Amino acid sequence: MEVKTLLLQQWASCLDEEDWFPPLEKVLEDITFEQAIWKPADGTMNSIWELVCHLLFYEKRYLMRFLGETANEPQAENNDSTFRLPTETVENWEETKQEYFYVHRELERILAKSEHEDLYRKVPGEDNSLVLEMKSLAMHDAYHIGQIVFLSKMQGAWAEKRSFL
Repeated sequence: MEVKTLLLQQWASCLDEEDWFPPLEKVLEDITFEQAIWKPADGTMNSIWELVCHLLFYEKRYLMRFLGETANEPQAENNDSTFRLPTETVENWEETKQEYFYVHRELERILAKSEHEDLYRKVPGEDNSLVLEMKSLAMHDAYHIGQIVFLSKMQGAWAEKRSFL
């Protein structure tokens, strides 16, 4: 299988195609604002919304770097600050989700249109090529999708039975 095809499948499974784990679009489908900001009582975990902000930060930063728009890329003092929420409103929760879905799909579009030589070109501001960065971002997404599912289950917001491929 060609590396681009494999990456496109991996990328889609993180957003909208169910595979061994549920895609984020499906996971977030019925998450309410209250569930999105909820944290376990011990405070040791991030909320669902914080996790989505974190994923959005890294995907948006990579997209801006790939497009050469580094002046517009998101900034953070450290990794912890990438989990920071905007003002906590229902509208901002919906906006965060929609922006994440948009950025994820833009990266998918870029990957789909890339020629072989583009896949291995180093992206300004990054240590690796498009292939390696997209692979890492997909693995990063899958890890945090698992956390989001866990938080959903802790709140009783997860369907008891799910169908998998």
